[in-house]
Amino acid sequence: DVVLHAHAIHRGGAQLIPTARRVCYASQLTASPRLMEPVYLCEIQAPETAMGGIYSCLNRRRGQVVSEEQRPGTPMYNVKAYLPVLESFGFTADLRAHTAGQAFPQCVFDHWQLVSGNPLEEGNKCAEIVAGIRARKGLAAEIPPLDRFLDRL
Repeated sequence: DVVLHAHAIHRGGAQLIPTARRVCYASQLTASPRLMEPVYLCEIQAPETAMGGIYSCLNRRRGQVVSEEQRPGTPMYNVKAYLPVLESFGFTADLRAHTAGQAFPQCVFDHWQLVSGNPLEEGNKCAEIVAGIRARKGLAAEIPPLDRFLDRL
């Protein structure tokens, strides 16, 4: 139920917008929210001797190898992997350090994927991402409880 001011002059955005905002926030919290993250398709070219460093570097950064093909007539391999964008910062330097400068990555946006876990429950990667974003934006560390969005008349 809605209680609007009796006079038309007082029924405006100042009365409707805050209520609509609280409804949207509360509906997002009750809808079992999930996060989606952008994912790169990373193509890495390296000799066979650098393959161990490539796999170890990708595994530490939640990367998933899609294909590994050898170029005919050369000792070079082409490795294609999915790498979350969040994990890609500093990836090139880390990869070159683990392969003695023999690997050459190229990353291009490929798709979006769901982050495993619930952002409202503590102790998973999704909650860590949300906490980092809230800290970076200067918001309170905890997600506001649902009763904060109830109308108080």
